[in-house]
Amino acid sequence: MKHTLAATFLFMLIANTAISQTADTTALIKNRAYAGAEATKKKYRAIYQLDTNDPKIVEKAFHNINNALNDPRLKGKIEIEVVTFSTGTDIVLKGTKYENDLRALVLNGVTVAQCNNSLKQRNLSRDQILDFIAVVPSGNGELIIREGDGWAIVKT
Repeated sequence: MKHTLAATFLFMLIANTAISQTADTTALIKNRAYAGAEATKKKYRAIYQLDTNDPKIVEKAFHNINNALNDPRLKGKIEIEVVTFSTGTDIVLKGTKYENDLRALVLNGVTVAQCNNSLKQRNLSRDQILDFIAVVPSGNGELIIREGDGWAIVKT
C-alpha cells in the first residue's frame, strides 16, 4: 500500500511538472508571437515634455519621437508636439547643436514649442530662439490643455 501511494504521488508530481512545463512553453511561445498593440483609432496624439538640456535625455527624446513617427502602425495617424521649458529652453536657442534635429522634426510634421514663461524667467527674447520654433504662453499650461484634450504626455 505504501508503495502504491508513493508511486501515485510520484506519478502526480511528474505529471504536474510536465503540465506546468507545457503551460510555460505555451506562454513563452504566445509572448514571442505578440507583435504589439493594434492601432485601431484614426488619430493618435502625443506631447513630449522636454524640460532638460541633458544631452543624453534630449537625444533619447529625439530618438523616441522618430521611432513613433516611423512606427508602421502609426503612419498617417500620429500628431506630435514637443514643448520645451526650464533648462530645455537651451536646446532651442540660436546656435544650438540641435538645430538640424529640431528642423528635421518640424519638417516631419512635429510641432516644436517653447514656453514663454521660461523665456521671461531667463530674460530671453523670441529673437534668441530658432526662428521656426513656436512659442506658447506656458509649457505646463500646454501640457494640461493637451492632456485634457486626450493627448498622451511623454516625459523624457
